[in-house]
Amino acid sequence: MDMAFDKLHHWINGVERGPAAGMYLDVTNPATGQVIRHLAEGGAADLDDAVSAATAAVAAWRAVPALERGRLFRALAEAIRADRDHLADLEVSETGKPVPLALTEIENSATYFDFYGGLTGMPVGDTLDVAPDQHVYTRREPFGVIGVITPWNVPINQAARACAPAMAAGNAVVVKPSEATSATTVRLAQLATEVGFPNGLLNVVLGTGGVVGAALVNHPGIAKLAFTGSVATGKLIGKIAADRILPLTLELGGKSANIIFADADLDAAVEGAALAFTNNAGQVCSAGTRLLVHRSIHDDVVDRLSRRVQQIDVGAQMGPLITRDQFDRVQHYFDVANDEGAQAVTGGQVDEQAAGGGFYVEPTVYTGVSNDMRIAQEEIFGPVVVVIPFDTDDDAIIIANDTDYGLVAGLWTSNVSRAISVADRVRAGQVFVNTWSTGSVQTPFGGWKNSGYGREKGIEALHHYSEVKCVTIKLTPPTQ
Repeated sequence: MDMAFDKLHHWINGVERGPAAGMYLDVTNPATGQVIRHLAEGGAADLDDAVSAATAAVAAWRAVPALERGRLFRALAEAIRADRDHLADLEVSETGKPVPLALTEIENSATYFDFYGGLTGMPVGDTLDVAPDQHVYTRREPFGVIGVITPWNVPINQAARACAPAMAAGNAVVVKPSEATSATTVRLAQLATEVGFPNGLLNVVLGTGGVVGAALVNHPGIAKLAFTGSVATGKLIGKIAADRILPLTLELGGKSANIIFADADLDAAVEGAALAFTNNAGQVCSAGTRLLVHRSIHDDVVDRLSRRVQQIDVGAQMGPLITRDQFDRVQHYFDVANDEGAQAVTGGQVDEQAAGGGFYVEPTVYTGVSNDMRIAQEEIFGPVVVVIPFDTDDDAIIIANDTDYGLVAGLWTSNVSRAISVADRVRAGQVFVNTWSTGSVQTPFGGWKNSGYGREKGIEALHHYSEVKCVTIKLTPPTQ
């Protein structure tokens, strides 16, 4: 199937499927603002078909021996790598991001299947020493059909991050990708079919969140849901899930603090700080968008950081904002910053030179910011950082924790004792010391507070995609 064509369809039960209602949505290239293809606008009937296919696939998948399942995962990883140029073309056409960044995300997606393929035969329970006349053991069993709703910022990576552990735990999956960036998720499902996964194990239903997403959350055939997106949508999903007693994994974003202490290696810290808020044009839930800097080095860091981000070639090295709504949202926050009295040391406006019809903004560094300002508390989801001075370690920790979010924190220091102490006291699901990254496939990822709950990645993800069963057997003495 040629995914470069003008219409993109569902992938259900191992085959391409058009929308039941025959309706399509426009997909825009954010680098040009032009419509590039049309997307199947799914509805309840399409979702019903996908859930039915997934339900049937669960039994077939459980019958596949563990080592064979692992082989299929590794085959899919290699198929992703073999198709990487095609996948990159699709990803770039819908996100506008630079090709090297797209290729990195595709390689990360393949790595998820490598990693979880190696875990398909791992022990799935424990034996408990309860009493001499009892044999007690636990085992982990799949939920059945997992619903996955992914955002538009890193589409294939987000799909692989959820689908790989869900399938490794023995589940089938129905994915609803963002209507803005669906092509690589459909291609991923097609590759899974091509390498031999059972039909219906990985299904993709396209359409809007208000229709397909809502139907997925409400569908009685969905046994667990994983959602990555906004806090507002996560809360709505949580209310529906509460009525259904539906288990959730929610990853809802952040306003992460990145702390530079006076004893830090400033060259490394500034480079890390720039990457932390400009990677993927700041459209990363774990972006370091609150930069806390010791007052004694504040002006030096601001000067270095401003000069560093001015070197970024917007368009070539940093892509556009991926949707028109997000483009408008970031511009709104430029107005908010001005109203609050913050100073844009660099940036703070649309990048007219790079724009050319695309959704580009300049990397922006604000000073004169206090932590109670909206631009310091609300997730902007663009290449915007606020710099806030602090005087003591305690001040830095208080400011870092003074947020509704708790996804990631970073700190830069040459003092190991300080690093351990601050890492222990910062309330976040991940803490990076003298580096800034999204971690590896092996490291658990997830947030505290309004950043959500549950964990993706690592062995912990397998636990979140399976349920524990405890079996107790009364032993009787053998008859003489």
